[in-house]
Amino acid sequence: MYIKRNGSQPSIKGPAENFTGVVRIDPLFQAPGSGRFGGAAVTFEPGARSAWHTHPCGQTLIVTAGLGWTQCWGEAREEIRPGDVITCPPGKKHWHGATLTTAMTHIAIQESLDGKNVDWLEKVTDQQYLADATAGS
Repeated sequence: MYIKRNGSQPSIKGPAENFTGVVRIDPLFQAPGSGRFGGAAVTFEPGARSAWHTHPCGQTLIVTAGLGWTQCWGEAREEIRPGDVITCPPGKKHWHGATLTTAMTHIAIQESLDGKNVDWLEKVTDQQYLADATAGS
């Protein structure tokens, strides 16, 4: 058994090329050895969000605090709250982040394929982010 102690891994600022607004990534775990899965707690300040992206093996999000939004390409934006579990299938283009006025934290778990767990795409525009129920386009 191995215990990774709280505070033993530094927080990372979400890189501007992949996020809009203030985002903090707190690494939680990476599978040992040849394991392919990992996870992090990600906190989005109000108005912050990821860029559009896909995951080669999909992604699971567990909302732990606040209020957020997520959207798959071509579908309506969805509100997400603490306790919600979001499963995004492999290759599905999507984004997630905080609402305009409330921060949101989720645990993100994804598996790697050939050493890669995410493919970053274009940024979510303000129009896409603020649209109530319109599809991404």
